[in-house]
Amino acid sequence: MLSRIAESLFWIGRYVERADDTARILDVHVQRLSEDPFAEEQIACRSLLAIMDHPAPPAEELVDRDLVVRLLARDRVNPSSIAGALVAARENARRAREIVSTELWECLNTTRNEVSTMAPSLIPHDFFAWVRQRAAVVAGIMDSATSRDATWHFMILGRSIERADMTARLVTTQARLGAAGPGWTTLLRSCGAHEAFLRAYRGRADDDRAAGFLLRDPLFPRSIVAALTQADAALRDLEPAEAGRGAGDEARRELGIVRTELEYARLEDLLERLPEVLERVQLACARASDAVKDRYFPAAATTAWVGEAL
Repeated sequence: MLSRIAESLFWIGRYVERADDTARILDVHVQRLSEDPFAEEQIACRSLLAIMDHPAPPAEELVDRDLVVRLLARDRVNPSSIAGALVAARENARRAREIVSTELWECLNTTRNEVSTMAPSLIPHDFFAWVRQRAAVVAGIMDSATSRDATWHFMILGRSIERADMTARLVTTQARLGAAGPGWTTLLRSCGAHEAFLRAYRGRADDDRAAGFLLRDPLFPRSIVAALTQADAALRDLEPAEAGRGAGDEARRELGIVRTELEYARLEDLLERLPEVLERVQLACARASDAVKDRYFPAAATTAWVGEAL
């Protein structure tokens, strides 16, 4: 497979997942600010922009939920926003058109076309719900209509790295804000994890277990450990057996170190230094992405839509 095709497939997975997870994070944030009249809106909004690695506006500028939604949801130019990520996913699908299935291409193309009208016309909650639905359609097509070859593995690798990074950012919102944050139950619901969490613990639910569930439950696909495990599996499958050790080890090493810490450290130790742990997860994902780029995309495309990371 040509490196430019592989790179486009990798970023299709990342951008669609980025749009999905950003919608989940913003939905929690906007809902909390709407329901809590005593929330410090400007502080919370600036904190969220920092968590999402978005440049902070000047100190004298008012930062409210409307500005955050405009910057992180409706901006079609910035690929770190929801609309921008969906546009970027479609552009990468266009570059890999000879590999991407017709169903997936039509889905991404339709989503790109519709986001122009959906983003400004819907209230934020409805727009975020629409984004999650479109991302679910893309995931369903990928799962049901893509052979488990290199095409699949590159898309899943991108999706898994992005998912681990974005789940870490979601949990960071609660870790930084503490009692002023949205609460662990709200975070579980935003990930679609609430029912799975209740089944796993059978009524013994508390905040520590909820945090541990999002960090390291091996069976729930949106937990950080599950996403890192899937990324590692994709890297193993992409590396030909005859290549030997070394070619793909760097990305696996970066992901494996942080995954091992999450899996084997005591939960109470993780929670005591949760912001630091989550920062290491994000750093490991960035380093693994760079290692994948160096290994598989040595001649990266010089375009604004490819290789843009949070």
